[in-house]
Amino acid sequence: MAASMELSLNNLPSDPLLLMLSFLDFRDLISCSFVSRRLNELSGHNPLWKGLCLKHWLLTESDKIQKVQTWKELFREFYTDLGRYIDHYGTLKKAWDDLKRYLDQQCPRMIASLKEGAKEEELDGIEAQICCKLSDDYRCSYRIHNGQKLVVPGLMGSMALSNHYRSEDLLDIETAAGGFQQRKGMRQCLPLTFCFHTGLSQYMALEGTEGRSRSEIFYHCPVSFHMRPRPPPQLQLGDRSSFTEWFTSYVHNVVTGEYPIIRDQIFRYVHDKQCVATTGDITVSVSTSFLPELSSVHPPHFFFTYRIRIEMAKDALPENACQLDSRYWKITNANGNVEEVRGPGVVGEFPVMTPGKVHEYASCTTFSTTSEYMEGHYTFHRLKNKEEIFDVCIPRFHMVCPPFRESIVRSGSARDVSSASFNEDNSSDTDDHNEGELRGINMAAPGGRCPRHI
Repeated sequence: MAASMELSLNNLPSDPLLLMLSFLDFRDLISCSFVSRRLNELSGHNPLWKGLCLKHWLLTESDKIQKVQTWKELFREFYTDLGRYIDHYGTLKKAWDDLKRYLDQQCPRMIASLKEGAKEEELDGIEAQICCKLSDDYRCSYRIHNGQKLVVPGLMGSMALSNHYRSEDLLDIETAAGGFQQRKGMRQCLPLTFCFHTGLSQYMALEGTEGRSRSEIFYHCPVSFHMRPRPPPQLQLGDRSSFTEWFTSYVHNVVTGEYPIIRDQIFRYVHDKQCVATTGDITVSVSTSFLPELSSVHPPHFFFTYRIRIEMAKDALPENACQLDSRYWKITNANGNVEEVRGPGVVGEFPVMTPGKVHEYASCTTFSTTSEYMEGHYTFHRLKNKEEIFDVCIPRFHMVCPPFRESIVRSGSARDVSSASFNEDNSSDTDDHNEGELRGINMAAPGGRCPRHI
């Protein structure tokens, strides 16, 4: 039977066999090379390995020419060096390439801060130093780039208010290991990012302990000093249950423009495409961002900033030029309680809108329930006729605190505290900041409140 099978394979033309082999992964292709002499010859066919090199290592024709190797030799070389990461390398390398390509056009100085990839033995040494295993996708990313130099602005996003600034660096592996946590409530947690100005870090759990899952990524939240000592609550980043999810989702938001580039920095505002409203010739859109470093769980105090873009259509008639006079906000918290706020202008300004004009500003709000939404309108008057007054709709936008887990560790155990218990009434609106011109507002520290601007 074996001889008959070998004879049949020998009689088959190469093209259909190569087509069948092209659907195999590299492991199966290697297995086929041991079946018969004919399959051994066909499984070494260069185009088969070209596809595998592109799929797993993102290698191109120029890489092959530079290396002066066959595709199979190239695949073997990369597999020898990076084989343990074959399930992660293609995804992470593409994310890094996409990010660098985009930043090269938008803010090239940020690329200069990236470090060369770490070596395998360096990562092994870090594991020995912290006595804990790093996840393969984390190691893989750091083989590509070992984080960045500690500079401002940081690669992992910025946020600016008048007297508050945050910019997170992606830590290199050596610096991250220096901040490895073993204290109660944060055991086996490795910092991924760091902000010089606030001390804020995002952490990754290297082990499933104290109620966390392995590779879970989170911020830890401040706790007011008058409270009794306890492990810090952890603000989880949605479903970011792995380094790959965390990094690739961030890159996606950057390269698609979801996170805007402002003054050569990546600002982590989130824009809901439904948060757009057009009244006549004027369109208003809103994006929001949660600031964990200005928020706390005890007492409940959740701080958001929102960025509003007001734009007049380019094809609007010149006689439709107008000026903003006042604003009205209707604020509804998680308990359904409503607060109304009225005030002149926006952030102390009364922008004039003409055809094609865009006005953007940022403001902030703080509340003690875990979510709220805001909506309202601006009141304008026509420049040619001050008696002609009209309202422009501000679309409803939601602000929701990320899920948080309050780990209360006693005798090695942990439990979750429901965020519903923090839905108490207390919110305020503040329109005292312009992104282009930093204005002096006295923002409260975590646990306090922002002043109203009415």
